[in-house]
Amino acid sequence: MKLTVNGIEHEVDVEDDMPLLWVLRDELGITGPKYGCGIAQCGSCTVHLDGQAVRSCQVWAADADGASVTTIEGLGTPGALHAVQQAWVEHQVAQCGYCQSGQIMQAADLLETNDDPSDADIDAAMSGNLCRCGTYPRIRQAIKTAAAKMREG
Repeated sequence: MKLTVNGIEHEVDVEDDMPLLWVLRDELGITGPKYGCGIAQCGSCTVHLDGQAVRSCQVWAADADGASVTTIEGLGTPGALHAVQQAWVEHQVAQCGYCQSGQIMQAADLLETNDDPSDADIDAAMSGNLCRCGTYPRIRQAIKTAAAKMREG
C-alpha cells in the first residue's frame, strides 16, 4: 500500500489491519506519534490523516492507503516552527513531553477550523488528549497564543 507521510510518498508491505501507528513507527521509523493506550483514549498517537486529527492506534493501514499523513515531524521544521509548536516553547508547556506531539497535532487541527477558540472550545477539542503532568492551563494558553499569531498572519 502507498501513503504519503510528511510530504514523502512511501510504499509499505504490511497487513491491512496493522495500526497506522505501527506503520509509522516500526516500518517508517517516524517516532513522533507515541503509543499510549492503544484504544484511542489518551491522544498521544494523534496525527493528521488527510488533514483531520485521528488516533493512529485505531486507524488500520488499509484505511490509510492512498492517504496523506502528517505527524509532528511534518508540522513544522526547527527553523520554521508551526505557530502551535512555537507557542508550546514560549509557554514551556512540556514537562515530561510524552503526550506533547499528540497535544500539538490536536491543537493544530482545532485551529484549522476555529481561529479564535474559547476556553470551552479548547477544552472540548483537547478533552481526548491526556497529560499526566497536568499542564492543561499552559496548553490552553499556548493554544490561545498560537491562535492569535495565526490570525495576525
